[in-house]
Amino acid sequence: MAPGLAEARPAPAARGLLPRVVSAVVLAVVAIAALWAGPAWLAALIAVVGAIGGWEWSRLTRLTGPAVALPALAAPLAAGVALVWGGAPALAAVAALALVGALWALLRDRAAVPWLALGVAYIGLPTVAVVWLRGAAEPGAVLVLWLFAVVWTTDIAAYFAGRGIGGPKLAPRWSPHKTWAGLLGGMAGAALVAGAVAGVTGLGPALPLAALGAVLALAAQGGDLFESVVKRRFGAKDSGTLIPGHGGVLDRIDGLMAAGPVLALAVWLLGDRMAT
Repeated sequence: MAPGLAEARPAPAARGLLPRVVSAVVLAVVAIAALWAGPAWLAALIAVVGAIGGWEWSRLTRLTGPAVALPALAAPLAAGVALVWGGAPALAAVAALALVGALWALLRDRAAVPWLALGVAYIGLPTVAVVWLRGAAEPGAVLVLWLFAVVWTTDIAAYFAGRGIGGPKLAPRWSPHKTWAGLLGGMAGAALVAGAVAGVTGLGPALPLAALGAVLALAAQGGDLFESVVKRRFGAKDSGTLIPGHGGVLDRIDGLMAAGPVLALAVWLLGDRMAT
């Protein structure tokens, strides 16, 4: 071995970080391109991603038989309904799908009812929320881009704050690697970026949107923790293997799936007051 060769090799953490970064960049480019192409393109992308997520949920929670298809179908159907009608009808459609899924599972296997219904809602509601934000809210494209920026910043800031600072664990029983430093770092980073992006794009006043960014960061990390609980319940490390460095689709978008409905609720409740 040549002198210094061992020292020149990247550490395992660095080797694992590279595919994670590359995958994240590629996915971000695809998401932004679909966002700017228009509501229909974003809905189509979300439908595909949701269908893959539905399949992963079915595999993760060990649903079998025809019931496996229901969570996967929920996301594309919800995306289409949200694109055509938006608002309350789309939410009603998701609720109806959850009910149909639960009834179907009840006929086949009563033990599958909670997980099937939860899967339909877990994937369908964020689908409706993000598509509605793009198509129904006035600054739709900018608003969804702002959401993306907040969630992505939360992931990055929480990762580096958790690794760099360490300290007490957030929920060691469910997710042994998450720390309070990561939670607070993610919220702080999201607040800074939320305020900055809001100011640059003219989305609204920086300070209130920075505060909303911190709330969304909390929701995003709650979504991450929720999926960790589900994976631990079924003894799985990842939801899938599709994305290098991340695992499955659900592993990559769990934060967005929690933050999207929270932002949609805020927009629906506050309306024009968000911009003042």
